[in-house]
Amino acid sequence: MSITIRDVLEHELDAILAMNNAAGSGILPVNKAQIQFFWKHADYFRVAESDECLVGFLVALSRDLDYDSTNFQWFKERYDDFVYVDRIVIANSQRSAGTGRLFYADVMSFAELRAPAIVAEVFMEESTHPALLFHGSFGFHEVGQHQLPDSPLRAIMLYKDLCSYPYVKATYGNELPPLPWLQERKLPASTPNRATGT
Repeated sequence: MSITIRDVLEHELDAILAMNNAAGSGILPVNKAQIQFFWKHADYFRVAESDECLVGFLVALSRDLDYDSTNFQWFKERYDDFVYVDRIVIANSQRSAGTGRLFYADVMSFAELRAPAIVAEVFMEESTHPALLFHGSFGFHEVGQHQLPDSPLRAIMLYKDLCSYPYVKATYGNELPPLPWLQERKLPASTPNRATGT
């Protein structure tokens, strides 16, 4: 069974919304407006597809995005430049099949050409340990904790240096070569928007 990682298509947003909100307590629920915000503004918004079925998605954002998530703002207050993994969701049928590892290899390949670090968070709960082990296997380490406002949830804040970025920055500056695999996601035309998260 092969898995393809590709950019999300607009007609898939309802399915992604349903997948997100069925994922359980480790993923914060979102509404249609928030999914639309990701569609219009996320630097990285890709799905995993297997046998013509969506089996997961990952959303990542650059530091300069206007996004109200308090987890995102926690990193923004402390670090000058990064790519932020807002969420990764894998369908139950694909867990332990390596889909998450494929996503993280892909998003890190995207991020290391654009920022010196990639950041994420994991909520502290009984099921936290596999998620921390997963991130640790990619070289993330804890840099703090964040209590979500008006919520019992507390997040472990994770950071990873991207060792290729200094070379890419010194060699290419802000102009990456015009190769298909280096191209930015083509964002749909839209008016300025602001999303809220936690």
